[in-house]
Amino acid sequence: MGDLSGILVVSIEQAVAAPYLSGRLAEAGARVIKIERDQGDFARGYDRLVHGESAYFVWLNRGKESVCLDLKSPDDMAILTEMLDRADVFIQNLAPGAADRLGLSPETLRGRNPRLITVTINGYGDTGPYAERKAYDLLVQAESGLSAITGNEAGTARVGVSVCDIATGMTAHQAVLQALFARQRSGQGRHISVSLFHALADWMNVPYLQYAYGGKVAERQGLRHPTIAPYGVFAAADGKEILLSIQNEREWVRLCEQVLDAPALATDPRFASNSDRVANRPELDGIVAETFAQFSRDEIFARLSAADIACGQVSSLADLAEHPQNRYVEADTPSGPVRLLGPGALVDGALPQYGPVPALGQHTDAVRAEFTPHRDEQAG
Repeated sequence: MGDLSGILVVSIEQAVAAPYLSGRLAEAGARVIKIERDQGDFARGYDRLVHGESAYFVWLNRGKESVCLDLKSPDDMAILTEMLDRADVFIQNLAPGAADRLGLSPETLRGRNPRLITVTINGYGDTGPYAERKAYDLLVQAESGLSAITGNEAGTARVGVSVCDIATGMTAHQAVLQALFARQRSGQGRHISVSLFHALADWMNVPYLQYAYGGKVAERQGLRHPTIAPYGVFAAADGKEILLSIQNEREWVRLCEQVLDAPALATDPRFASNSDRVANRPELDGIVAETFAQFSRDEIFARLSAADIACGQVSSLADLAEHPQNRYVEADTPSGPVRLLGPGALVDGALPQYGPVPALGQHTDAVRAEFTPHRDEQAG
């Protein structure tokens, strides 16, 4: 939409978290120069399933410029320095300490360009005993305790998408937008440090608080809510599954009267409050399952909808691909156009127009020419 038109972002990035951040800035109109090695961001090789392109790379790198630089080369570092002297935002997710060793510490860069907003994305933060550790999404899902509450009675499970990386990219995105707004007032940049562990630990606050203050250890629930009942998946007579969600006492009464045909259940002492229903979940789930097994999924949907109770099907990826609520956007890639699921937010009802996904090094020559320092500057 051009909201960030005129903002120059330079990003030494790979994988998911940092590209998520820079990708969202590019979608908003910022110019994003993605610095890659000659081998490219390794996310380019995660798969070849999008007619030869990586699904991750197509999703996260629309509208960027790809420039290959050798950060050990003095000439290439001079080009990078020139970029950063003009940049508004610098993002890097190099190995811990690598940016400092290259002379790219936040203090150094903002000493040259006080308006620069610097962003470091790492695994465990800048301090503490784990600061030097490498970290990846699944490692942090385990380390943060997320895997302890994900799965079912049979064992732990990975969340099916890179939730730690995405949480980190989202956290960094809001911090950068806040920093850009603050710079309008102060004229000064700032340093932002975001780690996978701390971004996901913030998301873990509810189970943490329940444990730290209430002594409650969250159990793995599969497709059941840990603290609300009935809220889970049930099978209909045709074998299709439906997920039911009760959020308050009014809905509980309507479920009993209009769906389960058991109005007396609403005042049963075992189920008088949500806490009672959670404590007696096996009996309650058995009652709901017995009723649902008498009807097809479509019939159950009709009953729940008539009672104004939230419900949904348990979609396979095939179901998602054909879901009637989908909205789509298109982006060009080096091997042809790709249709993607649209973003979560619409602005004034309009879908964004995405820029193309760059080929490796596609913009190297043009950007080198633009940012190569003049000889008299190099001599100075």
